[in-house]
Amino acid sequence: MDQNQVSVETSDTSLRTENWEPKIVAFLCNWCSYAGADLAGGSRVKYPANVRIIRVPCSARIDPKLVLKGLEKEHVDGVIVSGCHPGDCHYTEGNYYARRRMLMFHRLMEFIGIDSQRIRMSWVSASEGTKWADVVTQVVEDIRALGPLHPRETANARDH
Repeated sequence: MDQNQVSVETSDTSLRTENWEPKIVAFLCNWCSYAGADLAGGSRVKYPANVRIIRVPCSARIDPKLVLKGLEKEHVDGVIVSGCHPGDCHYTEGNYYARRRMLMFHRLMEFIGIDSQRIRMSWVSASEGTKWADVVTQVVEDIRALGPLHPRETANARDH
């Protein structure tokens, strides 16, 4: 393959990722954050449709290995982990465990070469539907600015 073919392939890939939209998964605690997202939907608060929600009993139940698997194998570009506000956890201290776990996970992400900005932790209560929409909007904008985590796979998916 000569140099002209490589440059054509590179520019072709950048054209394909121009219209790219980030794929984000959100792990939400059942009691607060999921209810806040439900309130946003029920109130018809607009926010980007890039997020797929997974409801968990408590933010402490979110295993960082699951987050890593999503980033590596499921071609997810970003992750939101959201729970009850500190001090308001329905399981007493679950959100403190989740916060500590996610802080350590951010360090691991940097170590393995994945920008830790792709993982966002937030606290959203059941009455904060608008805040949920703001969190999603901000995360989508931030991930869009970072670009695809798997640019080659993103371009190949558009070909098929």
